[in-house]
Amino acid sequence: MTFAEKLKSIRKQAGMSQEQLAEKLGVSRQAVTKWETDAGIPDIENIMAISTLFDISIDELLSNERGTQKATEYLFESVTEYDIDEPKRYDMKFGGARQFQMSGYEGEKIRVRLASNTLSTLQNDFKVKIDDIRKRIDVDVNRRNGVSEAAAKEAVSIFVQIPSPYIGKIECAVHAGSVEIRSLECDSIELDVKTPNIILEDVSGTLEINCNLDMEVVCRSLNGEVAINQVSATSKIHIPENAVFTAVTKGIGTSISYENGGRQTERFDTPDAENIIELNGIKSELVICTDRGRSRL
Repeated sequence: MTFAEKLKSIRKQAGMSQEQLAEKLGVSRQAVTKWETDAGIPDIENIMAISTLFDISIDELLSNERGTQKATEYLFESVTEYDIDEPKRYDMKFGGARQFQMSGYEGEKIRVRLASNTLSTLQNDFKVKIDDIRKRIDVDVNRRNGVSEAAAKEAVSIFVQIPSPYIGKIECAVHAGSVEIRSLECDSIELDVKTPNIILEDVSGTLEINCNLDMEVVCRSLNGEVAINQVSATSKIHIPENAVFTAVTKGIGTSISYENGGRQTERFDTPDAENIIELNGIKSELVICTDRGRSRL
């Protein structure tokens, strides 16, 4: 069952109209209609609100929405591929996007797919440049024909697949409405991002997130280290209920607090655990959350 089908079903089971649901969530009825007709998915903040309202886990809500987007989902697209035959360091700059997703897969090509439902001139307006420099792959997405970053953030989604057998260090810069990192095993991933929403799933190794915006980070699995570097920001990271981790604060004026089921609670990390959640930077706060109703692994 898709998210759209689930939302419509649980709303009707609760005896609630679209107008009533919209009022409780603080959105328009048209937004609810869009979600229930599979024309879009709510942002993380609204997904969390739906989860709390109907007492259903985020994982259950999104269980059939995982994985890469179908190639037929968008009206316009541009795909650039390059063969990889040995482990590489990836240095990638994508600019602005509505949605960004990066994942590993069992293949031998790096694939960069740009997609849009509104920008018919996509192939002419964007150029993906891939350079192979010894042990390094450089990827740049360049806008052309006067297309602004604001327009890219409104209309373009970017999907990147990296061949799992040939992943070395990854450095990735992107400004997007949402960022998703999936199915990646890598010693070091550094994200230089501007985004309010990040989803992490099946990511192993050390992940460093540099972002000075307030963020909601949904971490569906924790296997390694997640380090968040921020200046004057307040963010939340949602982790599985039974995740075992150590929390570390570094920097100047940083602090970590804890929530369980939306309520502040005492510290629940484990000293000297292998998994680490770290906050670094200046005058920033991080709330580590476990969500009520999230099933145990």
